[in-house]
Amino acid sequence: MHEFAESRKAIEAMIRSGDLEGLLRQAEAIHGHLCPFVSLGVKAGQYAMKYLDTASTGMEEVVAIVECNNCFTDGIQVVTGCTFGNNALIFKDWGKTAVTVARRADGKAVRLAVKPDYRERLFEKYPAAGPLFERVVVKRQATHEDLHRFQHVWEGMAKRELAAPLEEQLSIKELTLTVPEYAPIFASVVCQCCGEAVMEPKARLKDGRPICLACAGVEYGYLTGQGLGWARNLTKAY
Repeated sequence: MHEFAESRKAIEAMIRSGDLEGLLRQAEAIHGHLCPFVSLGVKAGQYAMKYLDTASTGMEEVVAIVECNNCFTDGIQVVTGCTFGNNALIFKDWGKTAVTVARRADGKAVRLAVKPDYRERLFEKYPAAGPLFERVVVKRQATHEDLHRFQHVWEGMAKRELAAPLEEQLSIKELTLTVPEYAPIFASVVCQCCGEAVMEPKARLKDGRPICLACAGVEYGYLTGQGLGWARNLTKAY
C-alpha cells in the first residue's frame, strides 16, 4: 500500500487478521452506535476484502455496490473504504440488505446478502430486543429507560453476532463483473442566479447563461431514509 495511505493501515491489518471487533469499533465511530446490522456490514466487508485479496486506498481499486441505505452500509463503507466521496460506492435502491464488492483490476467480485429469515431468527435468539425495537425504532415512542435499555441490548447483540457463523447470516455468491469506468472529473461553472459554483453537467442554460438546478426549478434526485426520490423546490430539507 502507498506510504500516503497511513489511515487505512490499521483497518487493512484488522481485515487480514480477522479482527472483527476492531473493525466494529471503527464502524461505530461513523455510525454513531452499535447494532447487529452494522456487525453484518463489517463481517461482509471483511469477508469480501479477504476474498479479493486487495487493499483500498480510496482510489477506486475496489468498488462496492450496496442495495440498501441502512446500518449495514456503514459497516461496508468503513471496511472496504468505498464511499460516495471517493466514487467507489454505488447505490442500487433495491431495498435488499446486500452488497457486491468488486476488484477493478479484473472484475473479480463477491456478493453477500443477508438471509431472508435473519431478522426473525435474531429476535428469537434475543427475545428482549423485539419489543424494544418496536418502541424505539419503529414507533419512536420510547421512554428514556426504553432507550437506555435498547442501546445496551443492541450493543450486546452487535458484539455477539460477530462470533456467529457467517454462513448462517449471509448468502455468498462469487461473480465476475464489468466495473464502471473511473469517475470523470468535471469543470465547474458559476450559477448566474445564486452565484454558487456547480458541476457543469448539472447546470442548465437560461438565456444562454448557466444556472443551477435549484434556480432552474427543474427536478433533481435526492436520497433519504425512504430511498431515492425527486423534487423541484427547496422548501424541504432536501
